[in-house]
Amino acid sequence: MSKPTQLMEMAVFSFRLQWWFLLVSLVISIISSFKLESVSSSTPTFGNETDKLALLVIKNHLLDVPNGGALSSWNDSAFLLEDQSLGGSLPPIGIGNLTFLRELLLSNNNLQGSIPSDIGLLRRLQHLNLSWNSLQGQIPAELTNWSNLITMDLTKNNLTGQIPFQFGHMSKLLLLRLGANGLTGVIPFTLGNLSSLQMFSAGFNHLGGGGGGGGGVGIPHDLGRLKSLKLLYLTANNLSGGRGMSGDLNFLNSLTNVSSLRALSLYHNNFGGMLPNSIVNLSTQIQELYVGGNQIFGSIPKEIGNLIDLTAFSRPPLATLSKLYYLDMSYNNLEGNIPTSLRNCHNLEILDISDNNLSGSVPEDVIGHFNQLTTLYLEQNSFTGSISADIGQLKNLNELLVSDNNLSGEIPWELGSCSVLEYLDMARNSFHGNVPLSFSSLRGIQFLDLSCNDLSGTIPKELENLSALLSLNLSFNYLEGEIPSGGVFKNVSGISITGNKKLCGGIPQLHLPPCSDRSSSGKNGKGEHLSIKIIILISIAGVSCLAFLVASILLYGRKKTLRRSSSRASLGYGYLRVSYQELCKAAAGFSSSNLIGMGNFVSNYVLLGPTQYSQIYNKYNLL
Repeated sequence: MSKPTQLMEMAVFSFRLQWWFLLVSLVISIISSFKLESVSSSTPTFGNETDKLALLVIKNHLLDVPNGGALSSWNDSAFLLEDQSLGGSLPPIGIGNLTFLRELLLSNNNLQGSIPSDIGLLRRLQHLNLSWNSLQGQIPAELTNWSNLITMDLTKNNLTGQIPFQFGHMSKLLLLRLGANGLTGVIPFTLGNLSSLQMFSAGFNHLGGGGGGGGGVGIPHDLGRLKSLKLLYLTANNLSGGRGMSGDLNFLNSLTNVSSLRALSLYHNNFGGMLPNSIVNLSTQIQELYVGGNQIFGSIPKEIGNLIDLTAFSRPPLATLSKLYYLDMSYNNLEGNIPTSLRNCHNLEILDISDNNLSGSVPEDVIGHFNQLTTLYLEQNSFTGSISADIGQLKNLNELLVSDNNLSGEIPWELGSCSVLEYLDMARNSFHGNVPLSFSSLRGIQFLDLSCNDLSGTIPKELENLSALLSLNLSFNYLEGEIPSGGVFKNVSGISITGNKKLCGGIPQLHLPPCSDRSSSGKNGKGEHLSIKIIILISIAGVSCLAFLVASILLYGRKKTLRRSSSRASLGYGYLRVSYQELCKAAAGFSSSNLIGMGNFVSNYVLLGPTQYSQIYNKYNLL
């Protein structure tokens, strides 16, 4: 289920919860088929022939479905016009002649054109329902002529322009629904005059900020004078004026005066700043409070726990809200970790904290406490760590989205115990290990995305037995082996395996090599790699031996050279070499006058002459 659909269904669901009160207040049968009644001339509902002629004018402007529908049985006594697939348009002139008309209920048809201003002449009209058609143009200001109007529903058309400020004149109005159109401008401050108004819905329009008595935003403080207001839905507009600034939510101060308020939705309006402390002073009867999809930051007042009946809130103090079943804090700038106090919300069914800046791990002792949880959205954050095995305790879990985080570890095998799981998205994380075989127990799974992780191993063949599986994305992992060929694997548009280079087989449309060729190729490749390794090892060994041999020869030669040098030194090769004649001349013929000492075998003479000979000479007495 997409989030825009959830937003619409959220408003519808909330409206349905409060409808019991409107039944009592409005005293009309809204859950049954609406009727546009006319009676024959014998009854007093329509006063004269003019009313019957006006009805025939309307009939002529409507287009019936083929083969006869509502209009084929329409007479001047009674007819049904809701959910009849009627086309055409409302006549611009003539409908105002139905002077005794109390109810004009034409919802759930295919009516086009504009709302005729002539309707403003129906001064006795109490209930107008033109919802779920294709009406265009602006809301006529003439509609405000109805002093007796109790309910007006123009939901889901193509209406444009602004909300007429004259709406503030309809003092008896209890219900005003203008949602899902193309309305612009601000909410008129004159709506504060509707002292009986119990529901105002204008979500999914293009209402903006700037004026309107709202201090710069498009919500006037005058709404604080609506003492009977119970439901206020302003979802998916741009009531901040696109600013997203501090103080945008100060208008909540005025709503503290609305003691009967039970539901308030400000979802997706680009409001900025912090929640004002006055939020804790809202009606103690309030059950639903939606402020997600904005730019709200900061802490939440602890005293908000005083709102003891709160069952749905988009930014609550978790420790005290044991009745909470819907928690939506998505599309904000929230930071930090998931608080462990979240486990106190044991009745939680929907948890959406996606698209924030949350970090840290998903607490192991929190998730397993949500026995009623059906929807868990954690995507688009910065969560780290692994997914706890406690996830397997969520037997009612239908949707789990944890994509685009920094999660790691193995995918919990226990996820296979979530037997009603239909939508599982774990893409763009760092999960590793195998695709759990336990996924074969997810008999209701329709969407499974495990792409862009670090998964390895083979694809479990048992996945082909998941008959409900429509989309399987395993791309950009490290999977290998044969791709199954049954179940979802037979539909090339239903699977994605791109980026897994070692996969083989599968249906021909995948254009992968047969697994036998891949296996043979693998064997040959291994042999070639082995041969190359042996050659490299032999070459290294040979070079090493050659280097050792060369080094040994060089070392041996060096040692031999050193030994020769040593021998020469010991034989006097280190002294100056002169001839015997030179020595004889320098020693004056070995004259006794140069003799300075004599031993048994050696005589010592002083050499005279050039400097290089001026030394003591030892002459051996061998002669």
